[in-house]
Amino acid sequence: MDYAAHKPKSWAEPFRNIDPVLIATVLALTVVGLFMIYSSTHQSLQALGADTGVFVKKQLVALAVAVGVLLFMAGLDYRLIKVYSGLFYAGTLGLLFLVKTPLGTAAKGAQRGFYLFGFQFTPSEWMKVGLIMFLASYLAELKRQDLGLQDVIRATAIAAVPMLLVFIQPDIGTTIVLAAVLVAVLVVAGARARHLGFLALAAIVLLVGAFQMGLVKSYQIDRLRAFLDPQNSSQAAGYNQEQSLITIGSGGVFGTGYMHGTQTNLDFVPEQHTDFIFTVVGEEFGFAGAVVVLLFYAILLWRAFRVAMLSKDPFGTYLAVGIATMFAIQMFVNIGMTLGIMPITGIPLPFVSYGGSSLIASYMAVGMLLSIQMRRHA
Repeated sequence: MDYAAHKPKSWAEPFRNIDPVLIATVLALTVVGLFMIYSSTHQSLQALGADTGVFVKKQLVALAVAVGVLLFMAGLDYRLIKVYSGLFYAGTLGLLFLVKTPLGTAAKGAQRGFYLFGFQFTPSEWMKVGLIMFLASYLAELKRQDLGLQDVIRATAIAAVPMLLVFIQPDIGTTIVLAAVLVAVLVVAGARARHLGFLALAAIVLLVGAFQMGLVKSYQIDRLRAFLDPQNSSQAAGYNQEQSLITIGSGGVFGTGYMHGTQTNLDFVPEQHTDFIFTVVGEEFGFAGAVVVLLFYAILLWRAFRVAMLSKDPFGTYLAVGIATMFAIQMFVNIGMTLGIMPITGIPLPFVSYGGSSLIASYMAVGMLLSIQMRRHA
């Protein structure tokens, strides 16, 4: 086994190659998120007579778990992930099945998680990481540069099952992330262009079929129409995006100041502490603050792709590319929909949006990046 052959002489040896820039960037984004969560929720909670810090406190609990997961994954030799990736994938797949049973919790037209002990658990967030691990494991075992059509089909089948289960929740945003991860890892693994073209054609046919069969909810269709033709769409369908643009635009160059955003304090933007949290940054810290946050994400992606290039084996490369793609797509879609250049799909901004499952999954992914980085010479 690869792990046994390259086992370090001491447990502390890999930590000499830890990436402080990656860690500092993740912590900076997390701190930004905590401040933005509080700013976007304190007024409405105060009006209800509730604890104004309840969301931040829950996020801090999730952060404590997330840090523990990161340390565990960083301390674990990433080559062991190949051994257990199938179990993690199967486990999260089982949870996705359970979500659609009476055990799952329905909220706002979707059934995506479980509500336990005051916390919402969303398996689709963990499936992003599970799919990356299992795809990387499968493709690394092939040990050839050019993938055949059968290899591509098998890899697609691995991704198609969770994509279908997530799509019918419905959760188009996470479905997009899973599809992007599949394509990115296949490209790096050596899939041919014509095979990827065949996949794209099949995806278009299936998507059209989903619309024809009524698998896409009416409110999702309304959101798409509001994005494509805002002038002729209903006011309700375009409300979120309109308020988002107003909120970001009101921040100007340097913003209104922390906790002084009028749009934010008056709760004009729905789901502002989750999917639309970037609007808080735009209003209260303006264009300058938004650029700083984007710079943090640019550093995050740079370090992730750097890990992919420095990895000593294909498995580490595929893992890192999948993780980088996961962060990049989530960032682009989330910020894009707040700026009106992407339709509203409902997807968290990594490390910043409120949500324990997303935070834990993101920290798990960073832990794997650190493990690959730390063992690039081992």
